[in-house]
Amino acid sequence: MIASDSKKLKLLRYKGLIMVLVGATLWGLSGTVAQRLFQDEGFTPGWLVTMRLLISGILLLITGCFRKNFHQVFVVWHEPKDRIRLVIFGIIGMLGVQYTYFVAIQTGNAATATLLQYLAPLFIMLYLAIKYNRIPNYQEFIALGFALLGTFLLVTNGSLQQLSVSSASIAWGLSSAIALAFYTLYPSGLLQRWGSEVIIGWGMIIGGIALCPIASPWQIQGQHWSVITGLLVSFVIVFGTAIAFYLYIDSLRYITPTEASLLASAEPLSAVAASVIWLRLPLSLFEGIGGLCIVSTVLMLSLRPKKSSKTL
Repeated sequence: MIASDSKKLKLLRYKGLIMVLVGATLWGLSGTVAQRLFQDEGFTPGWLVTMRLLISGILLLITGCFRKNFHQVFVVWHEPKDRIRLVIFGIIGMLGVQYTYFVAIQTGNAATATLLQYLAPLFIMLYLAIKYNRIPNYQEFIALGFALLGTFLLVTNGSLQQLSVSSASIAWGLSSAIALAFYTLYPSGLLQRWGSEVIIGWGMIIGGIALCPIASPWQIQGQHWSVITGLLVSFVIVFGTAIAFYLYIDSLRYITPTEASLLASAEPLSAVAASVIWLRLPLSLFEGIGGLCIVSTVLMLSLRPKKSSKTL
């Protein structure tokens, strides 16, 4: 009986690991697909983010209604304090990270944008060090060095003469990393009280509604629609957002958050691989080393001992 239970737990853990890997890979691939839509099909980041957030948010809340119940999905709005925090998370966190990331792709490429976004753990480390007035330990200093070296190699291709990507893409990519750091830290209390599906689903809908006055879903001028572009847009919205988020969230039933965050590093790797193979993006040796340095930063910061669970 004990052996049977142990085998079942092991299979569930493998299930969780596979779910994270698939979800992270879908995230990375969605960035590459978005690049194709921006560069070749006339789509804009604002429109795609609006559609991505609204539809994915609705799908996640519907899933939440089935997995929990209707009351649990909507009861968060009964608490005034949580209502305000949820709106802040939806606009600054969810919309902020999605929009800055997609603009970084439009002004550069999916591989660089995804890698720059993955500097978020570094900003989290620096914020917590300042907030709690503590000096980073040696492991964090090493991670900082890897992050700076990786960013330098990624954006300069090892040359001080010129940048390998536009300065706008770098600025938007770093903004995306800061937004992701906020997105990670801010909603911890909300997530504990109401659950990931509810908070992320509502956050997406709030972010999508906030962007509608600027990039409404019916503003499709200049877009080149066909069966192929329809499939690409559907992939970004359904597979690259709704399903990817669901797999990541649900995996936490079977594995630890640390394991999930480590395996989520598959996102930049899949974005780089898809960009090189599908979009024929030239990747130099220095850019490749820079990308590996940034991924190494994520791994080191994820594996460091957790001294404090405090957040914003």
